[in-house]
Amino acid sequence: MNTNLSPAQLKTFQKRLLRWFRVHKRDLPWRASRDPYRVWVAEVMLQQTRIAAVMPYYDRFLHQFPDVESLASARIAEVLKLWSGLGYYSRAHNLHRAAKEIVAQHNGKFPRTLDEALELPGIGTYTAAAVLSIAYDVPLGVVDGNVARVLARLRAIRSDLREPRRWRELANTAQDWLATDSPGDWNQALMELGEVICTPQIPRCRICPVSKWCRAYKLGLTETIPAPRVKRATEHIRIAAAILRDSRGHTILVKDPGAHDHVLFSRMWQFPAVQVARHPKAELEAHIRATLGIDGIALQELPAARHGVTFRNITLLPFLARVERLPKVSRTRILALENLSHVPVSSATRKIAASLGKVSM
Repeated sequence: MNTNLSPAQLKTFQKRLLRWFRVHKRDLPWRASRDPYRVWVAEVMLQQTRIAAVMPYYDRFLHQFPDVESLASARIAEVLKLWSGLGYYSRAHNLHRAAKEIVAQHNGKFPRTLDEALELPGIGTYTAAAVLSIAYDVPLGVVDGNVARVLARLRAIRSDLREPRRWRELANTAQDWLATDSPGDWNQALMELGEVICTPQIPRCRICPVSKWCRAYKLGLTETIPAPRVKRATEHIRIAAAILRDSRGHTILVKDPGAHDHVLFSRMWQFPAVQVARHPKAELEAHIRATLGIDGIALQELPAARHGVTFRNITLLPFLARVERLPKVSRTRILALENLSHVPVSSATRKIAASLGKVSM
């Protein structure tokens, strides 16, 4: 067994942590039911996203799509509209595709085996194990960032936890220490401990229910474990975008993932935009001429906005262009500016639109 605890110690350790979790667990909406669909939606939304940001989206999403059948039958535009602002939009695409597969191949039920779950779009080892353990009590341990930190401190592992060999070791420990009679509660207890007690900075060791078994605490290493991750160098990017506006207050949106980093707008509806270097206005004019066939427009500079996506530090440079008529070009959509929220757009597009409200029209 890959553990520093004897079988008797492990049993006591499990009882102590489970007792703490059942008394102190937070009242989160996805904990109200073990319905695999609700658990799955929550786990996907929580990937790389804070709980506080997810909660309002989760409630709205389930109100619109209360079961996997309603999600599978929805248009992707409806799904993306509800996801708008939550980020990492590939999650929404994969959720929608997986829902269709669950309805078509699994009689509308999230599969009960790890191999079948892993075949679904967007489902990795962590998400599959989390859903199967919480919804079906399948004895599978999970490792996310919170669990990895907890296990690393308990075992006083000092090296980079994301190193593949080290991550596999942590996964083995998670499986070895799993409370197999309550796998769902156990996995959530470890995650909860990492969220509220064994935090990245200033862990609350004095009230930790399992500090007795923590080697890092005994050795005075909780502030230095885990070792800081080697961060990717920040990239500074400038994106110029045009809000074309006709006399009726209508604008044009495009789908143009080839013009710039597709992560920013997530291949959703967006204003015409292009990554720029030294001359934003001239480069944007050239882009509009090449993609929309509009020449000789006057671009009015609007207030810039900041936006961050993973390791990218992005400056959004919006411009307003008043035109007599909007062009009819393929893969475009014309709508009233005030109706922008009616279509799926990213938070970056909303920031560009918000720049209009900061100038006198």
